[in-house]
Amino acid sequence: MKNYLTYSQIRQDLELGKVSCVELVKYHLANIEARNTELNVFLSIYAQEALEKAQNIDEKIRTGKAGKLAGLVVGLKDVISYANHPLQASSKILNGFIAQFSATAVERLLSEDAIIIGRQNCDEFAMGSTNENSAFGVTRNAANPAHVPGGSSGASAVAVQADMCQVSLGSDTGGSVRQPAAFCGVYGLKPTYGRISRYGLIAYASSFDCIGIFGKSIEDIALVLEVIAGADDFDSTSAHVPVPAYTQALNLNEKVRVAYLRESLESEAIQLEIRKAMQEKIHFLQAQGHSVEPIDFPLLEYILPTYYILTTAEASSNLSRYDGVRYGYRSEQANDLESLYKKTRTEGFGKEVQRRIMLGTFVLSANYYDAYYTKAQKVRRLIKEATDQVFEKFDFWLMPAAPTTAFPIGNFSADPLQMFLADIFTVQANVVGIPGLSIPCGMDEKGLPIGLQILAPHFKEEKLLAFGKYLTNLINKNKYKFF
Repeated sequence: MKNYLTYSQIRQDLELGKVSCVELVKYHLANIEARNTELNVFLSIYAQEALEKAQNIDEKIRTGKAGKLAGLVVGLKDVISYANHPLQASSKILNGFIAQFSATAVERLLSEDAIIIGRQNCDEFAMGSTNENSAFGVTRNAANPAHVPGGSSGASAVAVQADMCQVSLGSDTGGSVRQPAAFCGVYGLKPTYGRISRYGLIAYASSFDCIGIFGKSIEDIALVLEVIAGADDFDSTSAHVPVPAYTQALNLNEKVRVAYLRESLESEAIQLEIRKAMQEKIHFLQAQGHSVEPIDFPLLEYILPTYYILTTAEASSNLSRYDGVRYGYRSEQANDLESLYKKTRTEGFGKEVQRRIMLGTFVLSANYYDAYYTKAQKVRRLIKEATDQVFEKFDFWLMPAAPTTAFPIGNFSADPLQMFLADIFTVQANVVGIPGLSIPCGMDEKGLPIGLQILAPHFKEEKLLAFGKYLTNLINKNKYKFF
């Protein structure tokens, strides 16, 4: 079976009888079987269930009653709830936990006849940039298994990269969709905060978390967003903003104003091939008559510390519910309530999660609350205002998705600060709540994918996706090398 690049191609062949949903599921299951042991992508595979669902959808197609996503094979990051299926956030502390309900995003996919094929590995509680912090082991990049896939949604990106599913749902708290999308050479969208309901998403940092989408094409991401976006009574932070027909608005018919970060072309800390790729895009756009200008962002050095102060504070609060009393892992060494809490959390949480809980507890402590947490909230407001000012003058903001391509596994295991710096270009979108899109744009000299990130104002996904498709077409038309 061919590797379909878009769902529209799949749907056309389904309608013509050239392929069936059962054949599609078997194809993806075969790909999972061939590479899952090596890459460590899926933690649970719902083979029988997916095949039964596919049979049912094939019948719906024959009778003309199939939904908008009939036959779309989807994988779920292990932080998104799917009723009566395992859910662990890739953590030992949730051993044996079975989801009691489905996330709103999952319910909306299923209602349009998408097929959930399995549960995907991730950094524990979505905390990490490499997919090395999982209780289930490291996920590997399909482009080079000695390299990381990015994180925390690394396995969700690899699943699309290795054609184990057509689309994946991940989560993005500080770049956890866009950075792995860049490392794996696929498309990744982080929507505006509140655009997709967070109901059923295991919380890391509640004012930053977003469900995001991985796909092989802009068209597939637009279609899935169209289905799962919108207000939700179960999530008070979901936005009551109308959902456009994203799939009907993918053509860019105007000249646009694009900003790019001056450092992305000048800083030697950014890999040379990435800087060259950025320069190529700028030249392409200028040649087409678009306005492209460099900008300086004076608060750039404060974005990362603001992000880590606030997200660790929220994590220390959100993760206090995992105590071994009601569900999940419980230490067998406990002899009273206090030791139950201490031993369960010490044994159940990995080192990175423990580190962030301790940092968050520190910044929320009485002696340091104003010095760190309160000040970080004020800086967050300043960063938002400065970002809004950029978008008063420009339609889009172009920058790398990461300062390097995928690095070798274990590269930063002894230096977590270096791992944190891998998020430097992605966290801003989460700090201020705007949408961001990562698109593939070639390979470096080692054959590792390069990703470019586009940011847009709040709730402008419609224009962001159209510009992303336009830029992709421009890239494909102008083949290039970076070395």
